[in-house]
Amino acid sequence: MAMNREWADKDYYADLGVSSSASADEIKKAYRKLARANHPDSNPGDTKAEERFKKVAEAYDVLGDAKTRKEYDQLKSMIGKGGLGGFPGGFRHTTAEDFDISDIFGSGTGSGGGFSEDSGFGDIFGGIFNRGGGAGRAARPTRGADVETHITLDFREAAKGTTIPLELSGNAPCTTCHGSGSRSGQPKKCTECQGSGFVSEQKGAFGMSRPCAKCSGSGQFIDDPCGTCAGSGTVHRTRSITVRIPAGVIDGQKVRLAGQGEAGPNGTPAGDLFVSVTVRPDKVFTRTGDDLEVTVPVAFSELALGGTITVPTLDNHVKVKVPAGTPNGRTLRVRGRGVPKKSGNAGDLLVTVEVQVPKDLDPAATTALRTYAQAEKDSGFDPRAGWAGAR
Repeated sequence: MAMNREWADKDYYADLGVSSSASADEIKKAYRKLARANHPDSNPGDTKAEERFKKVAEAYDVLGDAKTRKEYDQLKSMIGKGGLGGFPGGFRHTTAEDFDISDIFGSGTGSGGGFSEDSGFGDIFGGIFNRGGGAGRAARPTRGADVETHITLDFREAAKGTTIPLELSGNAPCTTCHGSGSRSGQPKKCTECQGSGFVSEQKGAFGMSRPCAKCSGSGQFIDDPCGTCAGSGTVHRTRSITVRIPAGVIDGQKVRLAGQGEAGPNGTPAGDLFVSVTVRPDKVFTRTGDDLEVTVPVAFSELALGGTITVPTLDNHVKVKVPAGTPNGRTLRVRGRGVPKKSGNAGDLLVTVEVQVPKDLDPAATTALRTYAQAEKDSGFDPRAGWAGAR
């Protein structure tokens, strides 16, 4: 991966929480810990965690590779020692805060103490920062592009997980050359950079690296390009894939499916697929986290006398015991009957009982209810006893 001009403003060691002298193993360990803690799949809907995940991924892309880490360290060292001062044209800066990197790596107008492309410095730094070095010097992408799509799921599909077919349009591996870009299927190692993708050159006191112009930074050279894809290894087409949506996704969550994005050029890894999920409300269930919630209509007698009621779950129905004397609105917990978790367990089913009052009673029921009401009064029961509004 070639250096880019944004490095001057980034502190990748701080992003990973390690010192600049950290070993490769320490950097890898720090990255894995932070990536696991801030992964979008573990923090649905948390945009701050998603941004932290992107930062640590970017930091590891640079520091996790010995070559790019060395180039990054060299750039930061030059900035820290006075900021690339002493160049022709009288440019110099005092602190990193005052340093405007665009003064150096600009378009070469020659104003403000800068320098032109013809001076040679535009070529040096243009090669490093992916500009000014000619069209053939931009490094090729090291992976395919990420793809975003949107789906709408029923409540129960989202809670239990589902498999859905998707149609995606974009770069896919060329079927003629199997993604290699070569008719023979055997790209050759670039003789200019010996397969590294970069060439070094000495400009005065500076040793600089830039993407190899012959292979565009890929490290490979194709002398027999595939006629179907013109040597890119990819073609634009519509493809059908089947993706597994994990159990427990919530409305608005973005699910990342690694390697399901667009194919990378010349056999490099594919990008990722990000699926934004909308969940339709359910007529019976709601949820809080991994707990499933349902409100069940009951008769007064079922609460007063107790008994067993039948309650729906995501899969079937279960029997729930209602203790005698249960008040209206009480919530009963049925463990393990909620939304499945990644661990293999499940949340709980929360059953709220709600008394339904009959609108019409036949004469026999009316007589029985009046008899009960009198017996209730004779027993001394007062539903408003202790109520603040009682007289």
